[in-house]
Amino acid sequence: MPVRPRLLYVTDLAYPARGRRYCDEDIFLTSRLRAEFDIALCHPLDTVALMDGFDAVVVRNSGPVLHHQEAYDAFRERATALGTRVYNPLTGRADIGGKQYLLDLTAAGYPVIPTVDRPEDLTRLPESASYVVKPKAGADSVGLRFLTGPELAGLAGGDLLVQPRVDFRYEVSFYYVDDTFQYALHAPDPDRRWVLEPYEASEADLSFARRFIDWNTLDHGIQRVDACRTQDGDLLLVELEDLNPYLSLDRLPERVRDTFVTAMTGSLHAFLGG
Repeated sequence: MPVRPRLLYVTDLAYPARGRRYCDEDIFLTSRLRAEFDIALCHPLDTVALMDGFDAVVVRNSGPVLHHQEAYDAFRERATALGTRVYNPLTGRADIGGKQYLLDLTAAGYPVIPTVDRPEDLTRLPESASYVVKPKAGADSVGLRFLTGPELAGLAGGDLLVQPRVDFRYEVSFYYVDDTFQYALHAPDPDRRWVLEPYEASEADLSFARRFIDWNTLDHGIQRVDACRTQDGDLLLVELEDLNPYLSLDRLPERVRDTFVTAMTGSLHAFLGG
């Protein structure tokens, strides 16, 4: 009997996400992936102790790194030292490395919400009634604040990002496995950002999202391009999630959900080398 690939699937099943249940998504995904892989689930704090016995580590809904930064740094160090396969690969240029990419994309002229991290650069931002301030290492709105222009004066630089608060029509997310588009979801009501509905992406929408997928240069993995539609009709990048993007699979028709599972299964096999 052929040996099946062994996956250590990293998730925090008890993470108290607002408006959704991470655990349901990971229970569903692992139940489907077990058809072709041997899988064990573990908490992010246990990854280093358990990872040696597996062919790859799959990082899924593990919660913000900010909550376990020391353990995450130890995991990255050990995985790099041992050459452990990590899915998504640690070479990702977006959230895997923190929020620096928002500064890089701003400087490079990409269609992203303008972002700075130094008090002396605040004048580079367009004027706004209020500004979004969030930690570079944050996620899931952890540490996010809204401040007025005068309130920004006392901010220290380095660990915080500052952006104008954009008046947008809605948020929309584009989901990819490797470099292949899978589906899109949007939140029609900006005040209920986790009430998502399927979204029919246009060619222009997909061209927008593709720019960021190409920029990230990940050969394998799951990525989510989060954007907002401005009042002028343009799309601006909010985040490029390549660490552990929540997939909102429960918001999809069964056919689309099955297609995603097939794509992820194929991606994992290719990642493992066959």
